[in-house]
Amino acid sequence: MKRENVVELFTRLRELDPHPTTELEYTTPFELLVAVILSAQATDVGVNKATRRLYPVARTPQAILDLGEEGLKRHIATIGLFNAKAKNVIATCRILIESHGGDVPRDRAALEALPGVGRKTANVILNTVFGEPTIAVDTHIFRVANRTGLAAGKTVRAVEDRLIKVVPVEFRLHAHHWLILHGRYTCKARKPDCPRCVIRDLCAWRHKTPAA
Repeated sequence: MKRENVVELFTRLRELDPHPTTELEYTTPFELLVAVILSAQATDVGVNKATRRLYPVARTPQAILDLGEEGLKRHIATIGLFNAKAKNVIATCRILIESHGGDVPRDRAALEALPGVGRKTANVILNTVFGEPTIAVDTHIFRVANRTGLAAGKTVRAVEDRLIKVVPVEFRLHAHHWLILHGRYTCKARKPDCPRCVIRDLCAWRHKTPAA
């Protein structure tokens, strides 16, 4: 995609939503970290339902450790892979207390060393909590980047690296959220809503859906 089209694409997405943010519900960096760990292969809606039950009971690393793995499972049992996620969250809480004073670290290496936290989760935390211009590539961003021609790549990391190169600095802080929301509500996997897409004329995808 030509640079002028990239600028126009993000200008239009910014006009629709000047201050985008995650749809996961949280009040502290730790709550967001837990929510993102729980969100792997799960919807934000499903995670929010679970954390609305969990956080009134336990919303700090020590409180979740006190709850115990089995106690945690009872609060997140509606989420897919909840057994493995409970184990990871408990282990993460222990590391946060023992190595980081109970705080969520700002360092990428420290974040990725936490159980259940990979590069994508680390990028979400660095961006949403600490305001760093990282781009966490999930399935929505991967699809939008490839369909539109914005940042084609065969792997998640390839798309991330390409996005960092092509997204202008002025848009980079919020690019992650704009692209996720566009993929979630407009450029959907099975039936993209091309007729209502604000960047349709900039998009290189050959299989656009026709107007109803």
